[in-house]
Amino acid sequence: MFISALWLVICAMLAFSLSAVCGGGAGLLLIPLLKTILPAANVPATLSIGTAASSVSRMAVFKSHIQWKIVAWFVPAALPAVWLGAWLLKYLNPLYLELILGLFLVGNLPMLFKSKKESIAQRPLPVFYLSLIGAAAGFVSGLTGAVGLLFNRFYLRYGLTKEQILATRAANELLLHLIKIFLYASFGLLTHDVFLLGILIGGAAIGSSWAMKWLLPKINDNWFKRLGYGAMIISGISLLTGATNRLIDTNHTQISLTPLSDGVQTQVQWKEGTFTLEFEYEEGIEFETKINFEDLPASQRVVASRLSKEADKVLIEEVFGVNKHYYEVYVFTNGKVVKTDI
Repeated sequence: MFISALWLVICAMLAFSLSAVCGGGAGLLLIPLLKTILPAANVPATLSIGTAASSVSRMAVFKSHIQWKIVAWFVPAALPAVWLGAWLLKYLNPLYLELILGLFLVGNLPMLFKSKKESIAQRPLPVFYLSLIGAAAGFVSGLTGAVGLLFNRFYLRYGLTKEQILATRAANELLLHLIKIFLYASFGLLTHDVFLLGILIGGAAIGSSWAMKWLLPKINDNWFKRLGYGAMIISGISLLTGATNRLIDTNHTQISLTPLSDGVQTQVQWKEGTFTLEFEYEEGIEFETKINFEDLPASQRVVASRLSKEADKVLIEEVFGVNKHYYEVYVFTNGKVVKTDI
């Protein structure tokens, strides 16, 4: 545990320093590491403690740069949404949300290659959009414990400087983090290990904030934006890779590709189900999935029952294609198999 905690402090210090340079993302960068130490459901609570300390320290260091008009629109909409996200954490698998967030972050790839002139030319969003952004940020933050980089793009659209982004976002998120900590505690997710690791992350975050007081003014604004988009893309790839691997492991997923004489067949085993995507040069693309005898319509059930008399085994698949929908019945008898379309 000591080695894991020491490694976490070092990584947290680097992550929060990088997040200050890139405009955010420390939480998203730390999620994969924390999941090697804690159960997935306890990760958001740990991050909330650490990021709350980060928000306090960044507000103290960059207090003159806080844009209170943005805070006034953002926070009221975020408060009820953060409760909903934290409550749903007890019932939803966060892996699926991580996949969505990963795709959203990777979607910022075109912004990385825009010229400085094109980036500046973007029209600022109407101020009431901040309420919608606040609600979305609150919900995602409650469910994952991290939200920084996801909405960095919207801060950039309002023309904020790098110091204003760090300070304003810290002010927006501080109350959310405090509410989340209370909610996680009431839901029984704030364990001793969670509190201890959260304090360690918070200490690293505070040290990072004071170091960034001298480093941040030396970074060019255009490079700050590009680093921000780059961090979004890297975080997205990390989330996609980690969530995909865990989904494959937990759902016993297997994928096979089989060449056919007249096409190719891809088969995916997911949990207890098997799904087949088949491409034939003459028939086109077909999607097949195994079903039970009871799932057949009444008329097809009569035919399948007649075909399967004295059979050793019967396999039924439902087939979907372009302008077609039918069933395949595989009858196994004495080591031989007969396929019939119905």
